[in-house]
Amino acid sequence: MSGEVKGMNDQPLIELRDVTKVYPLKSGDVVALDKVSLSIQGGDFVAIMGPSGSGKSTLLNQLGCLDRPTSGDLLIAGRNTREMDDHELTGLRLNTIGYIFQKFNLIPLLSAYENVEYPYLMKHRKEDDTGHISSLLAMMGIDRSLAAHKPPELSGGQQQRVAIARALVNDPQILLCDEPTGNLDSVTGGQIMEMIDTLNKQGRTVLMVTHDPTIAECAKRTIVIRDGRIT
Repeated sequence: MSGEVKGMNDQPLIELRDVTKVYPLKSGDVVALDKVSLSIQGGDFVAIMGPSGSGKSTLLNQLGCLDRPTSGDLLIAGRNTREMDDHELTGLRLNTIGYIFQKFNLIPLLSAYENVEYPYLMKHRKEDDTGHISSLLAMMGIDRSLAAHKPPELSGGQQQRVAIARALVNDPQILLCDEPTGNLDSVTGGQIMEMIDTLNKQGRTVLMVTHDPTIAECAKRTIVIRDGRIT
């Protein structure tokens, strides 16, 4: 489960070229990203920092193909996402990108196991009969008893561990983390960051939005975004 990717001729795994994102509002257009260019190699660990409203989350949404640029290009593994249709983008998100959110974004009516199984079902169109999901949850410290509980019955740290297992279930090359420790105490947050660091050392490419300089120190490099531009 290395997730390691070697691009041809060491091409960037992710590349943004003059990406601009404009949100049209009645009060006037808001430029959330302003001609952002960025290259990220496979296996990198990048922290994204900046003040509130600077464009951090917008940038992460672009990297995760959750939103399309107003102008500019986003290339993943050498392929321009502008040339992909909705079906191809869905496949890219399902197979290549894993998401870890600050608020966990687990489905409250499903058990922890079923939350992790959900993207697996979407990809494979069948239930897991290999033990992969149970093994993944066990690696995250979620045993069979806890896996049967629904998210509201779990602690914040346990919910984030389930969310990490869900992000990893389809063996993605890229992990996008949006304030992954923001709702956790410092001890639990430290444990979660150790997990993310280990995943990066196994070959995953990690992009993490954080406002915490201490958390950012876990990354190999940090970029700062202000007013929609990388400074």
